Amino acid sequence: MTELFRRFAKSGSLRQRARQVIPGGGHTYAKGDDQYPLLAPGFIERGSGCHVWDVDGNEYIEFGMGNRAVGLGHAYPDVLKAVETALRSGSNFTRPARIEVDCAETFLDLVPAAEMVKFCKDGSDATSGAIRLARAYTGRDLVACCADHPFFSTDDWFIGTTVMNAGIPETVRQLTVTFRYNDIDSVRQLFASHPGKIAAVILEASRTDEPGDGFLHNVQRICRENGALFVLDEMITGFRWNTGGAQAEYAIEPDLSCFGKALANGFSVSALTGKREYMRLGGLDHTDRPRVFLLSTTHGAETHALAAAIATMNIYRNEPVIEHVYRQGRLLADGIEQAAKRHGLADFVKVVGRPCCLTYVTLDQNQSPSQAFRSLLLQETIKRGVLMPSLVVSYTHDDAAIAETIDVVDAALAIYARAMDDGVGKHLVGRPSHQVFRRFNQPDDDHAGVVPCLP
Repeated sequence: MTELFRRFAKSGSLRQRARQVIPGGGHTYAKGDDQYPLLAPGFIERGSGCHVWDVDGNEYIEFGMGNRAVGLGHAYPDVLKAVETALRSGSNFTRPARIEVDCAETFLDLVPAAEMVKFCKDGSDATSGAIRLARAYTGRDLVACCADHPFFSTDDWFIGTTVMNAGIPETVRQLTVTFRYNDIDSVRQLFASHPGKIAAVILEASRTDEPGDGFLHNVQRICRENGALFVLDEMITGFRWNTGGAQAEYAIEPDLSCFGKALANGFSVSALTGKREYMRLGGLDHTDRPRVFLLSTTHGAETHALAAAIATMNIYRNEPVIEHVYRQGRLLADGIEQAAKRHGLADFVKVVGRPCCLTYVTLDQNQSPSQAFRSLLLQETIKRGVLMPSLVVSYTHDDAAIAETIDVVDAALAIYARAMDDGVGKHLVGRPSHQVFRRFNQPDDDHAGVVPCLP
């Protein structure tokens, strides 16, 4: 066991330093120590393609891909070349840069339903910008978001709906109501309960489940009948489901939509886009309505980030990226499902989602979702050189990487099967991981993921 800890000695030391100066030790909850088992890399040093190396020099095939932000692969050469070229001319100026127009035109050419676009830095800014526009346009206060989709924004209008709502006034919490995905009656009920008060409905087009019985189009119709805006969160689906986003895949035209994640292959670019009728309220040309203070960010149009976005979008347009991630995702899902069957775990370890954006479910002996078994599977795959908080493939996940991953998961599932018989506690080192959204930290959270420093 000491040797296993020694494998992450530098990560352990760095964790202790990080948690003294950064709340939680990092800047994204999904990357936190509490999301991983004790025996896990704490910090990544570098990445190339579908591989990453941690600060201790351990190499992994990676399937988180920057929480789905890296669609092509880490340090993708064509994207880096575009970034380097842009940086030589400066990154931020007093007036807009020409590349802002170039990037907007490139984006709108890929997303034909959109008529105007404004770039920003993260998904929360884009979705919150959409909510502000909808409220301004409709003159209404309430927002309806899908309760089955885990994250829309760090801002109060969404976080107030979660159990981590400390610091958010009750009056703000009451301004967001929720409905269920693929449950059109729950949408109808909201509008019936709040007539003339809902400004917008926001949801992801799909996640692990596909929209059934015309759900998206029916939600849009209800919005139009009731004077509310229909908003799609395309942070994940954009540039994975289809080069034109899920809206192109499902042939639906939202009033507003929000893109990010894979838009710039890991560089910080997100986008609020939509119909001119709504987007123009953030501009200078209208006189019929009040001005909307919309996405004014000093760093929102840094030239190197927009250069990364243009290069990324051009690759998506000219190369079979979408086809590749679907193909590799299918190979990965098939291989893992076969391995689960071999170990008698088909009812306990399940691959879910679209092939282009897979994740997995870990169940205990009672077929209930289990953080302990999830942690065990992570621990055993990490031990064998695969880092898979999800099963998200990139353009650089080749057949060799998929085959190696399937072999690693197969070996890890052998341990999982043993743990089903003699208890997960006999195989998992330390505490299990936790859910991000919880009201209080657990007693062991102060030490979560802190590996002892060893000489």
